[in-house]
Amino acid sequence: MIKKLALLFINSFMISSTANSGYAIISYMRKLFVEKYKWFSKEEMDDFTALAQSSPGPIAVNACMLIGYHSAGILGSLAAVSGVILPPFFVMLLVTFFYSFISENQFVRFFIEGMQAGVIAMLIDVLIGLFTGILKQKQYIYYLLILFSFIFIRFTDYSIFYLAIICIACGVIKSLLIKEKVVDK
Repeated sequence: MIKKLALLFINSFMISSTANSGYAIISYMRKLFVEKYKWFSKEEMDDFTALAQSSPGPIAVNACMLIGYHSAGILGSLAAVSGVILPPFFVMLLVTFFYSFISENQFVRFFIEGMQAGVIAMLIDVLIGLFTGILKQKQYIYYLLILFSFIFIRFTDYSIFYLAIICIACGVIKSLLIKEKVVDK
């Protein structure tokens, strides 16, 4: 148990130290906890990602909380969440102390601009991972929801809250229809 807690903390800490967005962190988590340690299936990790994304708060913290809890209970959640929040906390402390130097340094700006390409690559990796999970299910309602969600976000000024309600309603209706088919058989 202590080994698992240490792995959760160390890996969350290392991931958070190197990845600078929640989705990038999710991509690394998938590689570690699904492919390397085999603690979860790809489908479970996709479920964790969806739950983390739909819950209030930072996706990386939410995902670490879920992964930690499903790996080692409440202590696992604490270990993983501590690991993921400490690096940004320390960076913010450093930035606060050295703000005037950092804000005027041209090399820091070059570094940040260069990191943007890496972040885009990690986001694409997460999107591909989530989309392949949907492709395997071969249910057209998900394709329609993806298209509808894209159009809703891109071309309307409505709050994303309404989109979440619509998607939840679609999921509930789909579940009820599946449950009804099972009961009828």
